[in-house]
Amino acid sequence: MNCIKGFVMIAILGLGGGLALVYSGMINVAATNPHSALTDWLLSTASDQSIHYQAKGIIAPPLNDPKIITEGFEHYREMCVGCHLAPGVKSSEIRKGLMPQPPKLQEAAEEWTLAELFWVIKNGIKMTGMPAWGPTHSDKKIWAMAAFVKQLPKMTPAQYKAMDAAAGPDHDHD
Repeated sequence: MNCIKGFVMIAILGLGGGLALVYSGMINVAATNPHSALTDWLLSTASDQSIHYQAKGIIAPPLNDPKIITEGFEHYREMCVGCHLAPGVKSSEIRKGLMPQPPKLQEAAEEWTLAELFWVIKNGIKMTGMPAWGPTHSDKKIWAMAAFVKQLPKMTPAQYKAMDAAAGPDHDHD
């Protein structure tokens, strides 16, 4: 019984201390202040595990048509390249101010399945700046974006530049 009382007291003190820290304003939430290693691990692990879990059961439609990849490129160029970059794109003004830094999808896309990419693009990720495109884009358009993102690890800067030139001026397709 004393053990239970001790555990309850420790839990109450911990909760009280945590609330005091939160309400003190001492936690620096500035995007220019990097996360601690523990916070970074906690957020990235929780995010990765959630994405894997949430994407279970999502089945990608056939996405081999080059027109689908081109459509995905056009949406990526309009909405994603500023944060996630592209082959030959080294940085951007918006990316420099984001914390956590968005993944460079040319490097990270291999780690994710099409279903996981679809889920992230459709639903976004809380507290990262990754918006949910599902409220404004059809599943067909989101699958096209996911299909293009899967191409990024194999794409050279010259190939990306050629797609950009072929697509013409950047304009809204919705």
